[in-house]
Amino acid sequence: MAKRRSFLWQFYPALLVLLFAFAAFIYFVISSSLYQQYLEQKKEDLRTQASFLQFDIDSLLDAQTDFADLDPLCKTLSRQTRTRITLISTDGRVLGDSDQDPSAMENHLSRPEVQQALQGQTGLDIRASSTLKERYLYAAVPLFKDGRVALIIRTAFPIRQIEETLTRVQHKLLLSTLPAAGLMALLLWLLCWHLTKPLRQIAAGAKQFASGNLTYRLPLFKTREVAFLAKALNHMASELAERIETITLQRNEQQAVLASMNEGVLALDLQNRCISMNNAARCLLQVSVPNPAGRTANEMVRNTQFQEFIRRALADPEPLEERLTLREADQERYVHLRSSALIDHSGRRIGTLIVLRDITDLHKLQRVKTDFVANVSHELKTPVTSIKGFLETLLEGAKDNPEDLKRFLEIMRRQTDRLDSIIEDLLTLSSLEQQTEQAPIPRQRTALRPLLEEAADCCRHSAQNKQIPLTIDCPEDLTALLNPSLFIQAIVNLLDNAVKYSQPERPVRIRACREGQMVRIEVQDEGCGIAREHLPRIFERFYRADKARSRSLGGTGLGLAIVKHIMAAHNGSVQVNSTLGIGSTFTLLFPADE
Repeated sequence: MAKRRSFLWQFYPALLVLLFAFAAFIYFVISSSLYQQYLEQKKEDLRTQASFLQFDIDSLLDAQTDFADLDPLCKTLSRQTRTRITLISTDGRVLGDSDQDPSAMENHLSRPEVQQALQGQTGLDIRASSTLKERYLYAAVPLFKDGRVALIIRTAFPIRQIEETLTRVQHKLLLSTLPAAGLMALLLWLLCWHLTKPLRQIAAGAKQFASGNLTYRLPLFKTREVAFLAKALNHMASELAERIETITLQRNEQQAVLASMNEGVLALDLQNRCISMNNAARCLLQVSVPNPAGRTANEMVRNTQFQEFIRRALADPEPLEERLTLREADQERYVHLRSSALIDHSGRRIGTLIVLRDITDLHKLQRVKTDFVANVSHELKTPVTSIKGFLETLLEGAKDNPEDLKRFLEIMRRQTDRLDSIIEDLLTLSSLEQQTEQAPIPRQRTALRPLLEEAADCCRHSAQNKQIPLTIDCPEDLTALLNPSLFIQAIVNLLDNAVKYSQPERPVRIRACREGQMVRIEVQDEGCGIAREHLPRIFERFYRADKARSRSLGGTGLGLAIVKHIMAAHNGSVQVNSTLGIGSTFTLLFPADE
């Protein structure tokens, strides 16, 4: 593209050309006028000189009738007047000439100025002399005798001298005109610069507006039209600033809403290109592309199920729903997809909007509920079935045998105790959940060592039966804000499991200490340990790593779940670190102060 010139350089050269054209016109007009004026003046001088010569020539003619003395007279008078003088008879013969021999000159009767003089008028003519080969200005005056023309006096002046004089004048005129023209050009430049200054300022202001500086304001110029333009541009900048601020505010609000949403939002155009995607959608779909705008969904997400859903959503404007399964490392994530048509302000469909909701926790909760119903049914059915079987056996006649009766009743008592333990643990869990949801559990500042000793005393009998020593390592001054009864129950559940799953004479240790703002309590045993694959689910209700052994030891499968809920009520957590054949360490971590 050709380089564009500024308005100044488009406007000024044209004015400069006009200025010099006008100066040249004035120069030539003045030169022509001077030439004509000088020529007229010279004509008048020649006529005057010819008239003055009449007296000298007339007196000579009165003294004699011979024309022989006329030629010397012409030469004498010519030296005095510095003008060529020629005397011509009425028949055209040259009687005398200041520059040439009259006898060698041709007849001048046909000369225009001679013809005019013969008619009694002053004749004028400009032509080249056939004798001197040079252009002359001729003036011929008739000399009258007795009322008629007796002789013609002609004066001549070379045009060359007129032109030389005019050239000198022109040089002086040019020398005075050029500086004036230069000064005018400078003044014209300053005038153009001054006139185009508002345009340059407006252009600079427009650049400021284009660069985003909409707070810049153009000055109001003195020229009405330019001031009106500047005012219009300032108003435009103000309107743009307000609209951009409104749009930016709306965009920021929209982005803030999208960013704060737990649900993922993905907007695609009809060509499957991404229009917008919030952070939740990026995390759910594991999109690693730094700038997803303009990318296709197939580029961003390598999942055939998701790509098929997008294809159907783009093809069908009606809402669609589907559950998507995403695999992340060693676990699965479940995402609920819902599509709806994306409509612009004119009501035209421009794409589709996908809302993604992470339902992994809901899926896990449903699975836990399903497992819980199945487990609690199984746990309750086993003792109920056992009790029912023994009752039927007794009713069929076994009650008549004292030994069978006692043995069956003892078994039924143990199964009833098991039912009571399961129901009691379920009620405890339900109570903990209700207390946590309704209001924080009541807590008080309590020393930890007495609580740990009380919990150890509760398990001391079963530990002594297996000759398992219980040791406590806790500072006397260690205190925490907690619920004593719930805390003792959590420690008892951990100690009870440690004693049950430990070999005889293997110690169980309790350690407590403060770590910054947190209290750490560890219950460590040297029992059978827990397999690695069971650790993530060990705190679920009715989950058992070794189902047969757990039931034989009288466990309900709810103890660790109760511990987890108690720690959650204390804004804490429970963790486990276990190795098969070496033992397990359960760690309680909760704030010392709230």
